[in-house]
Amino acid sequence: MRRVLLLMALFGAGLGQAEAQQQTAKKPLTHDVYDSWKAVEGDMISNNGKYVLFNVNPQEGDGALYIKNYTANSMQQFARGSKAAITNDSRYAVFQIKPEYNKVRALKLKKKKADDLPKDSLAIVALENMSVVKVPRVKSYKLPKEASNWIAYQLEKPLPGKKEAKKDEPKVTEGAPTEKKAEAPKTAAAKPAAKGKTKKSEGTELVLRNLQTGQEHRFTRVTDYFLSDKGNMLYFVKDELDSLHKAGVFAFSTSDLKVMPVDTGKVTYKAISADKAGEQLAFVATMDTVGADIRYFNLNYWTKKENKARVLADTLSKGMPKDWMVSEHGNLKFSEDGKRLFFGTFPRPTRYEKDTTKLEEEKVSLDIWTYKDPLIQPMQLKQLDKELKRSFLALYDLKGKKMQQLASLEMPDVYLDAYGQADVALGVSDEKYKMTIGYDTPTKKDAYLIDLKKGTKKQVLNETRGLPQLSPMGEFVYWYEPTDSSWHTVSVKGGTKKNLTKSIGVPFFEEDNDMPMLPGSYDMAGWVEKDSYLLVYDRYDIWKLDPSGKKAPVNLTDKYGRTNKLRLRYEQLDPEQKFIPENATLYLSAFNYTDKSYGFFRDFVSKATQPEKLVMTPNSYLSLKKAKNENRFTFRKGSYREYTDLYSADQSFANAEKLSNANPQINEYLWGNVELVNWKSTDGKPLEGLLFKPDNFDPKKKYPMLVYFYERSSDGLHQHRTPAPSASTINIPYYVSNDYLVFVPDIVYTDGYPGESAMDCIIPGVQTLVAQGFVDDKRMALQGQSWGGYQIAYMVTRTNMFRAAMAGAPVSNMTSAYGGIRWGTGLSRQFQYERTQSRIGGTLWEKPMQYIENSPLFFADRVKTPLLIMHNDQDGAVPWYQGIEYFMALRRLNKPVWMLVYNGEDHNLVQRKNRKDLSVRMSQFFDHYLKGAPAPKWMQQGVPSTVKGKEYGFELIETAAEPKE
Repeated sequence: MRRVLLLMALFGAGLGQAEAQQQTAKKPLTHDVYDSWKAVEGDMISNNGKYVLFNVNPQEGDGALYIKNYTANSMQQFARGSKAAITNDSRYAVFQIKPEYNKVRALKLKKKKADDLPKDSLAIVALENMSVVKVPRVKSYKLPKEASNWIAYQLEKPLPGKKEAKKDEPKVTEGAPTEKKAEAPKTAAAKPAAKGKTKKSEGTELVLRNLQTGQEHRFTRVTDYFLSDKGNMLYFVKDELDSLHKAGVFAFSTSDLKVMPVDTGKVTYKAISADKAGEQLAFVATMDTVGADIRYFNLNYWTKKENKARVLADTLSKGMPKDWMVSEHGNLKFSEDGKRLFFGTFPRPTRYEKDTTKLEEEKVSLDIWTYKDPLIQPMQLKQLDKELKRSFLALYDLKGKKMQQLASLEMPDVYLDAYGQADVALGVSDEKYKMTIGYDTPTKKDAYLIDLKKGTKKQVLNETRGLPQLSPMGEFVYWYEPTDSSWHTVSVKGGTKKNLTKSIGVPFFEEDNDMPMLPGSYDMAGWVEKDSYLLVYDRYDIWKLDPSGKKAPVNLTDKYGRTNKLRLRYEQLDPEQKFIPENATLYLSAFNYTDKSYGFFRDFVSKATQPEKLVMTPNSYLSLKKAKNENRFTFRKGSYREYTDLYSADQSFANAEKLSNANPQINEYLWGNVELVNWKSTDGKPLEGLLFKPDNFDPKKKYPMLVYFYERSSDGLHQHRTPAPSASTINIPYYVSNDYLVFVPDIVYTDGYPGESAMDCIIPGVQTLVAQGFVDDKRMALQGQSWGGYQIAYMVTRTNMFRAAMAGAPVSNMTSAYGGIRWGTGLSRQFQYERTQSRIGGTLWEKPMQYIENSPLFFADRVKTPLLIMHNDQDGAVPWYQGIEYFMALRRLNKPVWMLVYNGEDHNLVQRKNRKDLSVRMSQFFDHYLKGAPAPKWMQQGVPSTVKGKEYGFELIETAAEPKE
């Protein structure tokens, strides 16, 4: 027995040594591996469930499209495939093929023009045998929603200097069929130009291809196009070439293969739209030139049966408000039954004469701010383009042949039922309350029912704080009201108002809201067909509510969520779904609040059964999809250690098949693990957080630790985090791979004390970890962005326990930030401090000391922690001057502080080159202070403006003094 135990011990030691050697062979992540890390994107499943396609794309470089064939149990790969779709009959996959990344980059380095760069190709794959037809230089393609035989695609301009057709080629009549299945189709011979001035066409060739026969039809000079839902009609717009080749709208019938000119001779055609049957067409057009001060558009209508366009609405039409006109920016839409046409109008703009008596340099440019402006000037300027293109919804009754204006200046937002067929619309207006935007949130609104038969309106809501909407059939107005935390309805026919949730006895407001504002709802799943029920969420479950209030509310998920601390949410598997069928099987995503695991459940709308668990594991699950006609599902599954790859399963969700393996190289690197940790705040509140540990973690070893936070992050325990250059925050896998601990604590806030709340939650969490013996308490640092950056800027005025800190876009002075502007939206920042994230809970003059006490700037003299700030000069969320104020104060006090300002960048970095740059600088900063690495030149000597763009200061200075303990 003793010998057996000895052998077992030796065998166990051997396994331990082998595992240790395997881990030792792994390497830490470096900044130069980011580009090769891949993402699974664009996944879809065919209607018959036999095919799944998805993209695997690197962060930079050439990706690939994959098609899984379940019939043949095979996987096909297509290099650089993108923008993929599967036809409605599941017979074809269509996608574009991008040019090679390195070839395009090389040509860009040679300063080649955009027209000279390689263009996308088109691929059409017959899924049954995987045969491929390729077409070069394709700009775009479109498939009909419901049909399967046709594809339309538009070609790029011909290559410079390349003739469209050889002289000895036979002339092809436009729209006539060709039997070509050519790999490189040529443009049909153009008609001879008319005498007189000829201009260069901006349109390009459009090809309509029959997917079954390969037969093609070609149309030149096309600028816009679409296929009807049923594929029975192709509509397209052509631009003008000369007097014989006018601009116009054309129709092509796919049944009789005939081109029908809809309308020609206008200067501009826009917003073409067809009804569901595909045989009614609407568009707006004008004879006015592009440079005209005011361009008058008409609303035009055409049917295949009549084959003649006529004007439905213009400035003189009955029903058009005085001095109003048809908008070129309106959204043209037919009702589901094709009996109504909705379009946009707007007030005719004032015509201003050009002042020819002044030079440009003599003209004054200014903004005039007044206290009576409904919106402050920055908001007006930010919304200027939107305002200039604003349109107001109008209706044309095609049967009754009359126009009705629905929206107005006083009631600009009008909403329809799901089909556009109800006899009412819902008007919503916050016009009376716009003065309060910026400090009174959520903004008040009034709501009106508009009778589409009588043309009258009736106010049904006054000063609601909710977002009133119309049910799919138009039977009810419904909304969540923050002032009483309840769901409400108003019956359209009787006007009866009902509070649907007041008597239930569970909260429908966000239970963990910790902002000094009215809490929002947990949202809703949708409506059951015929407007019979409304499905809404509490924190855990789904409730089935009778909108008339006659039937008692029913907990659809049988309180299973609340009993088991699960959040259950409906997964809408049909993106076109307007309602939930009464006999529907509901597939639910599930999240366990206790252990943070995810999964899927199944339940029913009309059956009184508990939810059935399909799968629930310590992973993240997302992006559930279902084949339209079969019980085959796809979903994404991952964890911190496993990339969120694509899986497929049948309705039992047992034995799921892994379809993608996007990042097998993860096994080559030291990666680490994550665990949930618990502690209590200074005032005794239980808290959670995430602790990321390196591979081969040794509890007897002392590790440097980074503390990153925002508000609450612990629910992301099983979230996979991809190595990628940073937009503003630390890349956790990079630091854990390089032997750092990373702690991500949750924060719970007390109104009026946001900075102190951060201290009360974070410091005890850090101390709890330090007490376990594996954290080097002399080598800890803080990092965060925006709200996290503010909290760091505050904390370093209150504690010296951290060796270094990095704060991205921090607010440093709440007194000046309060009166500032969020330049990204033009909003006043007041609301943020009074009611939302900053959580002061009052105005500057009501609570001046709390604004000062929570402002790091006023305590800059207490800072001893070396601080790195990033604040970019085009930050639209936190004004750049906030970072400048703090930097200048610390600089004057001779504190170690640096500020990175990426030119032209917003709140978070967008440009990849800048993200890579920031990632290197952050790691150099933390390695210096937490690992004793030499400081880089940019930290020791800076980078003078005279060498900007020539030197970057990444070089490490070996003789630099080590950071003091």
